[in-house]
Amino acid sequence: MKKQIIINSTLDEVRIAITEDEQLAELFIDMPDKHRSIGNVYLGKVNNVVQSLNAAFINIGQKQDAFLHFSDIDESLENVITEEDEDIFSLNPSTDKQELSKADKKLNKETAVALRKVKQANPLQVDNLASYSTKKHREIKINIEPKQDVIVQVSRESFGTKGAKVTTKIGIPGRYLVLLPFERLIGVSKKIQSYQERKRIRSIAKPIVNNEYGCIIRTASKGVDETEIKRDWSQLVAIWKEIEKKVKKTNAPALLYQDMHIATGTIRDLFSKDVTKVVIDSRKIYKDLLSYVKSFSPQDSEKIEYYSDKKPIFETYGIEKELENTYKRKINLPSGGSIVLDQTEAMFVIDVNSGRSVSEAQQEKTSFKTNLEAAKEIARQIRLRDLGGMIIVDFIDMNIGENQKKLFLFLKKELRRDRSRTTIYPLTKLGLMQLTRQRVNQNISEKLSQKCPMCNGTGRIPSKAVLMNAIERWLKKFRIKSREFKLLLEVHPHVASYLTEGSISKITRLMLKYFTKIKIQQNDRISINQFKFYSVKQDRDISNEFM
Repeated sequence: MKKQIIINSTLDEVRIAITEDEQLAELFIDMPDKHRSIGNVYLGKVNNVVQSLNAAFINIGQKQDAFLHFSDIDESLENVITEEDEDIFSLNPSTDKQELSKADKKLNKETAVALRKVKQANPLQVDNLASYSTKKHREIKINIEPKQDVIVQVSRESFGTKGAKVTTKIGIPGRYLVLLPFERLIGVSKKIQSYQERKRIRSIAKPIVNNEYGCIIRTASKGVDETEIKRDWSQLVAIWKEIEKKVKKTNAPALLYQDMHIATGTIRDLFSKDVTKVVIDSRKIYKDLLSYVKSFSPQDSEKIEYYSDKKPIFETYGIEKELENTYKRKINLPSGGSIVLDQTEAMFVIDVNSGRSVSEAQQEKTSFKTNLEAAKEIARQIRLRDLGGMIIVDFIDMNIGENQKKLFLFLKKELRRDRSRTTIYPLTKLGLMQLTRQRVNQNISEKLSQKCPMCNGTGRIPSKAVLMNAIERWLKKFRIKSREFKLLLEVHPHVASYLTEGSISKITRLMLKYFTKIKIQQNDRISINQFKFYSVKQDRDISNEFM
């Protein structure tokens, strides 16, 4: 597969397009007004522990408290100690119950707890701690309490009224390895399938890690020599040491580590052997990425290209035209069918339409063909729009069970390209297919749009007749409670045209009915579904007095 990374930078945003065989597959956008915090590490303070939700709420310095589910808490904060101790603290199991170093003994209470040098819980009061039960394990005690300092990492951006989702399972990513400061395991990416290669890389990593930390060996390490892996590990350890220093110097909430710029982070995570070139239209980003690639793979630096043409880079590579589909509700399919995407509060709903009427004899064949086309496009749109949460797809009905099974397996295969975790279930008897996709970031629609001030996000506004009835109800209350008869009505020009059209206009009828003189004033800044009444006598807005 031919893969390219195209980067467009402006004053207001950075857009990164990933193309596969010259077709847009993924899009990343970084905007100044959309705070990006995924991968950032914070020193947070526990505000509340809610046993009924199996979660804690952590203050990390953002508008809303971050959400920490008990299942996202690592082992160093689980399982309460039971051994008697003269102090109210106990050594973290990860220290193997050895004595703390002189430097660690100098740590204050909050810092020691945050760095997992000691545990927060008082052995005499373990019953007060929250607990969490799983199917595989017995009940687990959660060793966090309100007002405690805790180091967390953002795993999902905040959206709407929901705060960011965080985890205490900290991972500092490098090019080839991920450092796990509170773990003692060595994991290998599942995408490295060769047993010999997995064994080779693990044997390199084990003496480097030396049971001091844990690590995950990334896919990019495949075929990489020991020197490069050691260098990557040294850089990660240095980053973690700096984080530890910040913990000792700062008070919660505080940012301890900020993940790479979106462009550099994309190269770190996605620059693989199947990427044929990376094209950038910003000289600064070009120099940064060229220097970064040279640091770990000098032979691949020739793939980094600077784009200097006057024509916009996304237009040159045909991306801008493809981007238009990410804003559309309806997308046409090659055979004449279409898919329609709608977002509700709880899920995304995708409807597949055949588009053309066919004979009953050909219906099954046509439905199967259209459904396959739709499945391919749906898998692409899910990645491209970065849809998350529950997704329901209403495919065209098919009567043959074998076709239903083939459709399920086809969509499952198409979704394998997705880096986000996706779960898919077979077709139901109603022809519905259910998917759940890991939500990490805001989807493209949420990033590039905002709630409509006219319809308040519903996509519809009240009809002019409904607004007319509201105006009449206001006048009826006004006539009952007031003796004034001169009013000024302020409305949107679109509404003003509706009220004044005809030989005997609607506003004239209202004036005759309620014996009131009304002058209409147009204001294009007022919402199309609102109106304001002003008292001419008092020279003030009296709208709310008679609602």
